[in-house]
Amino acid sequence: MTLKALLTPAALATLDPKAEHRFCPEAGCQTVYFSSTRAYGQADVKVAVYQKDIRATTHVCYCFGSTRADLKRSHREGQAALLPQVIRAHIQAGRCGCKVNNPQGSCCLGNVNRALKALREAHQP
Repeated sequence: MTLKALLTPAALATLDPKAEHRFCPEAGCQTVYFSSTRAYGQADVKVAVYQKDIRATTHVCYCFGSTRADLKRSHREGQAALLPQVIRAHIQAGRCGCKVNNPQGSCCLGNVNRALKALREAHQP
């Protein structure tokens, strides 16, 4: 479902829907999705992939639109704890669409929490 939602039309035309595809979370790897016979890179995906794209405009939370810049701003303003709470409330309300919005095909809350933790650790004395 994730690949069908996020691959570009040209890449989708090459998809073998019966093949088992995996997501590659490694930052240094150009591959986003792969199977035993095919690999898809960032150019084959409609959105920037958080794990592979360090730009401030890249989403960390794809469902509710939080970018790296948003996380930095919330951290700087002392509001970092609020963002995961808001995302959790949306999840509990049944609004999460990670399978079709997030390239990794699973909930982004872990990515948000890890990114905020990294910001806290980077700014500790």
